[in-house]
Amino acid sequence: MCGFAGFCQPDRNFEENKEEVFGILNQMRRALWRRGPDDSGVWLSPHAGLSHARLSIIDPAGGRQPMIKETSHGPAVIAYNGELYNTAQLKKELKEKGWQFATASDTEVILSGYLEWGPDFVKRMNGIFALAIADCARKRLLLARDRAGVKPLFFARRETLFVFASEIKGLFAHPDITPALDHSGLQELFSIGPARIPGSGVFKGISEVLPGHMLLCEGGQIRDLCYWKLESRPHEDSLEKTLEKTRFLVRDSICRQMVSDVPICTFLSGGIDSSLVSAVCAEELKKQGQILHTFSFDFTGNDKNFQANAFQPSQDRPYAKIMAEHLGTCHHFLECSSQVLSDRLFDSVRAHDLPAMADVDASMLHFCSIVKESCKVALTGECADEIFGGYPWFHSSDAFRSPDFPWSKDIKPRQMLLKDEVIRSLDMENFSRQACLDSVARTPRLEGEAPLERRRREIFWLNLNWFMQTLLNRMDRASMYSGLEARVPFADHRIIEYLWNVPWEMKNYGNTPKGLLRHAADGLLPEKVLNRKKSPYPKTHDRVYEKILAGMMKNMMEDSSAPVMRYLDKNKIRTFLESPSDYGRPWYGQLMAGPQLMAYMLQVNFWMKEYHL
Repeated sequence: MCGFAGFCQPDRNFEENKEEVFGILNQMRRALWRRGPDDSGVWLSPHAGLSHARLSIIDPAGGRQPMIKETSHGPAVIAYNGELYNTAQLKKELKEKGWQFATASDTEVILSGYLEWGPDFVKRMNGIFALAIADCARKRLLLARDRAGVKPLFFARRETLFVFASEIKGLFAHPDITPALDHSGLQELFSIGPARIPGSGVFKGISEVLPGHMLLCEGGQIRDLCYWKLESRPHEDSLEKTLEKTRFLVRDSICRQMVSDVPICTFLSGGIDSSLVSAVCAEELKKQGQILHTFSFDFTGNDKNFQANAFQPSQDRPYAKIMAEHLGTCHHFLECSSQVLSDRLFDSVRAHDLPAMADVDASMLHFCSIVKESCKVALTGECADEIFGGYPWFHSSDAFRSPDFPWSKDIKPRQMLLKDEVIRSLDMENFSRQACLDSVARTPRLEGEAPLERRRREIFWLNLNWFMQTLLNRMDRASMYSGLEARVPFADHRIIEYLWNVPWEMKNYGNTPKGLLRHAADGLLPEKVLNRKKSPYPKTHDRVYEKILAGMMKNMMEDSSAPVMRYLDKNKIRTFLESPSDYGRPWYGQLMAGPQLMAYMLQVNFWMKEYHL
């Protein structure tokens, strides 16, 4: 996994001030060094430039980037971030067409595939990726992003200049791209954050390539082309066939994503998703005489402080232990203290270039930094809940009736600390609701579908395009901040496509959340794990953490230079700080309540300071 950045400007000749332009490319590369600390490179033509920071996973010696292939009419050059999981198949096809390969890297396969089939080659790719290809012969720049949106790719336009980067910080390393925040950005921050409107970078003038899309830059024009989208059609497979195909797709995806020239590990919470991924990985490694390393995460003191509730009925540790013993893995229990958690809040902002999921993000970032000390590649159970219907709102009549995002139904908790005039100015409720309704309107429809199933399909659509994107952003930034590659087998586009049309009575087989997946995992997991009720990623229950945050909030209130205080009401904050835990209604997801609201506002303030907003 890597990071890349670059730019093109058809009406300018970069050869005229080559040294200065190389300096800009290197600035952009250095801004992304955490994504790729192992190697780096830059490339420049008269009208385009690419820079790359590499994390070496496949063919460390031969996979250097930017990678160049010479053609009779000029070079084609690629900078790429991701992993291609059908490399062997595509390489075989290309060899049959006469292509020869100098490396064992997937990068060379992608570049050769582009030269053979053109931009539509991305339709043949199974993987997680963001890429840029400069085709000098055709005076074309191609940007593309994977179907599920696992890997990020941002861009900005300033007149004839087009700049792109794996992370927003890479854009701001270019002297012509500077941070700014407008009214719509403020609406996103306070009304729907940490979610983002698809394609939005929150900063004014910053956009993101949409999942399943490519941008073609030719002749001074930029075309946004969708190369993949979900289609709704009747599901004709029997339950037995559906089960068989689901089992095959999940196992095949996990096995494909084990490809690596460095050791792999898995995140193992003891829930069904990560346990299934770990079970397949352990089984495959055992055939090679290897033992899988697994990691689980929790917070210092949660053994005493944990409080079960409807959203989080059980702790992970007992189930992770059962699973690790069942598989015979080398298991590592990791913990994070309240002080470390609060310290990491601002690292999370640095990783995202935006306020994020507060301590949910900060803790994941911290845990990834520890995992990176022993492994470069980790497989996770992320995305299964969005695809198989595991969240409570898939089973809630309230979510089906509400016109709002099911994970953020009540806008009032978000407004608790804001000034009244800010609430009125941002029109928060209408902004959030309209974003939801606009997205629902784009749901692929199935003619003749019953109203209940039609609405259920809309809930799935919202989860895939919003909630899953937030979690994929979290996983990418948290892991790549430490140079760890996190892979997400459940986000394989073949699984998403197939499950999209599987009816609810099959997904919810046995009237059990994710019943189809549980049935597919039968025989691989112990009964206690197989039948465990969903419990989300843990959060700390330590009141010390709340006290630390409250102290930070008080300091922020007294800081005359704190930019977020332009939007917050001091009297409301004082009332809130008397007992943050009493504000227990989640305002995002299942676990982000009072303490996480404090953490989020602290992140917003740090972000505004960092970018002089």
